[in-house]
Amino acid sequence: MSLQRACSTDDLAPASAKRVELADANGRSIPVAVVRDSDGSWHAIGDTCTHGHYSLSEGYVEDGTIECWKHGAPFDLNTGRALALPATQPVPVYAIDIKGSDVLVDVDTTL
Repeated sequence: MSLQRACSTDDLAPASAKRVELADANGRSIPVAVVRDSDGSWHAIGDTCTHGHYSLSEGYVEDGTIECWKHGAPFDLNTGRALALPATQPVPVYAIDIKGSDVLVDVDTTL
């Protein structure tokens, strides 16, 4: 598959995230957290915390990380790596591109 429109750049202020559902090449729905970091950079990661299956897009975004709102597990926005307990497994990081005001994500390409 290729890049799909996930949202508009107007949908997210710095240090915020939004959950979207995108279809992969097999038609499966993939939950994605589209994140605009505190420095304004854009990221797309799997939206489900690997510790407790909670939505990461509801968490706290700052300085290259997103923190699960339920148990406080932080994840690196560039690598998906869990940075502290209670999470130990990474989340997927997806290819993302900004074209004009469109935020495009490819859920079939992980970084």
